[in-house]
Amino acid sequence: MFKTLLAVVFVSVLTLVRSAQTISGQYDCIPAGAYTLCQNLWGEFAGVGSQNSTLISTNGNAATWQTNWTWANAPNNVKSYANLLHNTAKGMQLGSITTAPTAWNWTYVTESQGIRADVSYDIWFGKAQSGTAATSASSYEIMIWLSGQGGIQPVGSQILSGLNIAGHTWNLWTGPNANWQVFSFVISSGEVRNFDADLNEFFQYLIQSQGVASTQYLQAIQVGTEPFVGSASLLTESFAVSVNT
Repeated sequence: MFKTLLAVVFVSVLTLVRSAQTISGQYDCIPAGAYTLCQNLWGEFAGVGSQNSTLISTNGNAATWQTNWTWANAPNNVKSYANLLHNTAKGMQLGSITTAPTAWNWTYVTESQGIRADVSYDIWFGKAQSGTAATSASSYEIMIWLSGQGGIQPVGSQILSGLNIAGHTWNLWTGPNANWQVFSFVISSGEVRNFDADLNEFFQYLIQSQGVASTQYLQAIQVGTEPFVGSASLLTESFAVSVNT
């Protein structure tokens, strides 16, 4: 019995190790179950450093992954956005969404002193049902910062503080970036490393209070980290999101 149990454990661990994939190129992406894992080192030439991301496992609509990064120079510039993108949680008009449950459990395995980085959702709306994020198809970029270290700030300026949504208190920032408008919900203090919420609460707030049209389409939901400088190993122990209409 013990030998059989040991063999099962060994096979499970071996399967997990074999399934782990690491990417290190500037724009490398790999399939990750219901998601796509991407490096997206869009700002790397502003500094000096390196980064890699590893898909550890997937299970249905859940995924586990890790990003290791080291960046120096240009402390006010984002170097990358290593992220997990849901492949099908998109294409719905905001007014038709009833719930968008999500759970994200993450931690820094290691972090250097004085890092400048955020850990955030990056969600995209547009007039068209589909469109690539951060392009002419984008109307709005919605960021939800669960962590922001080192005094970094989102795009634009802060317009509200003490905003209560999804069981947490946020400061709201907004401003233009290229052809889209950015709204950033920044956790008011500390970090949220175990986030369990309904993203539709943020969507409905934007419709009711910030003039976002309910006819806008959800075009993408991404989660990841934007490092500026320092070094860290960020582990997502589990992440899941879905959208219901």
